[in-house]
Order: sequence, then C-alpha cells, then structure tokens
Amino acid sequence: MKILLALLLLIAFEVSAQTPEQKLEQLDIQLPEISPSLGSYVDVVETGKLLYLSGKGPRKPDGGYITGKLGGELTIQQGYDAAKIIAINQIAVLKNKTGDLSKIKRIVKVNGFVNSESNFYNQPDVLNGFSDLMITVFGDAGKHSRTAVGTNTLPLNMAVEVEMVVELK
Repeated sequence: MKILLALLLLIAFEVSAQTPEQKLEQLDIQLPEISPSLGSYVDVVETGKLLYLSGKGPRKPDGGYITGKLGGELTIQQGYDAAKIIAINQIAVLKNKTGDLSKIKRIVKVNGFVNSESNFYNQPDVLNGFSDLMITVFGDAGKHSRTAVGTNTLPLNMAVEVEMVVELK
C-alpha cells in the first residue's frame, strides 16, 4: 500500500511540474532574439557542465537600453524592472545555447552591476528583479548565490548589467 501511495504521489508531482518553457508561457514572456555582443567576446562559454554567460544589459524589444543612474534618474522599481528584462535576455541566451531549458540543472552564480549615484545603497533590491524571475522560471534550481555591486558607470549608460554561471544536467 505504501508503494502504491508513493507511486501516486510521484505521478501527481510529475503531472503538476512545469518546464521552464511552460512557466515562461504562463507568464506571457516571449524570449527575444539574442542581441549582438558589444565587443570582442561571446555570449556564452561552455566548459564541462558549466555555462558562463557574459554580462547583458536591459535591452528592450526596440533594441534600445534602459539607461541612467539608480538614485538619480531611475527609481528602485525601474531598476528592478530593468534587471527583470536582463533575466529574460539571459534566459534567451540559455535557450539558444541548450535548445531546451530543462537541461539547466541550476543557476549557480549571478553577478550584478548597478549604475548608481554615490549615495544609492539599494543595489540588492534592484537585482531582485533578476533573481525573482530566475526563481519563478526555474524553481529551486533558480536559487543562486549573488553579488550586487554599485558602479559609477556602465557601457552605453545602461542602468544594470548581469552576468551568470549556470550548471547543466
């Protein structure tokens, strides 16, 4: 009887589990085309079971970036939204590289850089926009270690830039 109950619970779990792609669809998120790199580098390097993703900025569908300084022209909420856009862009890189987001075992490490005024201290709140979406899409596998750094400038005056390390199954 215990084996039957365990089997039924396992089947119920499998039926209720959603793939990352299904979660994106449920959230009405469409992955954008991958933007070209801004310099002499590639978007992702694979070594062993790890993917190292280069930093991406908050590139909007029209090709422009969300720009400005947090604590100046931009609010924490605007920074949060910019970081969420970066998460979508980085997920697009992962999808392009793997073909199937279910091949992701874990989001390991996230490094976030926030274009900040010198008296702005809420970089973690801004980067939560990135982290929250990773956890929503990948579940427990989306929970990661993270660094949130304030900087005086970023390329193209981008508001936020995020790089990450991902483990494959």
